[in-house]
Amino acid sequence: MSEYELVDLATDRSLQSLLADEERIGVDTEFMREKTFFSQLCLVQVAARKTFVCADPLTLDAADEARRDDVWQTITRPAWVLHSGRQDIEVVYQSCGRMPSSLFDTQIAAALLGYQPQIGYAGLVKELFGVELEKSHTRADWSKRPLSDAVLKYATEDVEYLLPAADLLTEKLAELGRISWASEDSADLLEIDLYDPDPEGSVSRLKAASNLQGRARALAVQIAAWREHEAIRSNRPRQWIMRDAVLIGIAVSGPENRDQLAGIDGMPESTVRRAGDQLLSIVAATTHDETSYKPPARPNEKQKTLLKAMQQLVSAQAKSLSIATEIVAPKKELSAAMLGVRNSRVFRGWRLESVGQALLELLEND
Repeated sequence: MSEYELVDLATDRSLQSLLADEERIGVDTEFMREKTFFSQLCLVQVAARKTFVCADPLTLDAADEARRDDVWQTITRPAWVLHSGRQDIEVVYQSCGRMPSSLFDTQIAAALLGYQPQIGYAGLVKELFGVELEKSHTRADWSKRPLSDAVLKYATEDVEYLLPAADLLTEKLAELGRISWASEDSADLLEIDLYDPDPEGSVSRLKAASNLQGRARALAVQIAAWREHEAIRSNRPRQWIMRDAVLIGIAVSGPENRDQLAGIDGMPESTVRRAGDQLLSIVAATTHDETSYKPPARPNEKQKTLLKAMQQLVSAQAKSLSIATEIVAPKKELSAAMLGVRNSRVFRGWRLESVGQALLELLEND
């Protein structure tokens, strides 16, 4: 286990000198989200070629804007190596509005080499280096200060093997001519749309709303958007604003007054007092719209046959590449393509050349 340097980001200027000559760094984060809508960034672990840093971002809350901007510019200037980095990018972006200029995700790279899809960091380290990582602090309270030496050493392990893993995976990718594949898929994680909240689309999180239609579907869309806005405004978990079952209850029953609203199963009195008028206004303003609020159509027999042919095509190509089928094109993308969607990943980059063009020909000949 390598030693680390603990850096107070508000007062310690050493981070700039430590990372000044680094073109690429390994990055991991620790955060808490149990009581908030947005994750609270609690620790940033950085691996450079000759040092490991545990940087404390909580102290930045009291720093001036120029200092915060300077710190985050220092951290995001080099290219990043992460493992399953979407959440790390999200919490940093929400904390400072910045992203790295480029990144290499070791989980993505491993999948393109035939390793188990979604392989964890510890699993990959064991596969590549035969090292068993410590797991005793997975449920640590990262917002607690001071963090113990044992906890910080555990956190450092999460970046210790990132750069060596990236080097080894890159060698393997080069042998197969797939470096550009990993770059392409990793770059997808830098799409800002992934991290900006989308209240109007938040109904997609509600599995119970998928079969609603007409006015009930319209109400689910509107109430879910209201809940998302409230969660963002108050920085509280969406389930604290309103539980899913209560939201669906409003959508299905369409209450017209406070008594009907209060009578919905599981509806807290506090919600009726605090937001009853808002909710009733939303219900009253939401009209029946069969066109816009239909549930997804079920595939007919012809479409089922076409989807099966598409899956067989993808499966055969994935087998020839020795990678998992879902890495090439998951069923969800194929189903969307069958219904006319052409902006998914299977129709661009290496996937288009590998299997996407053949899928398009299959769809056009159907």
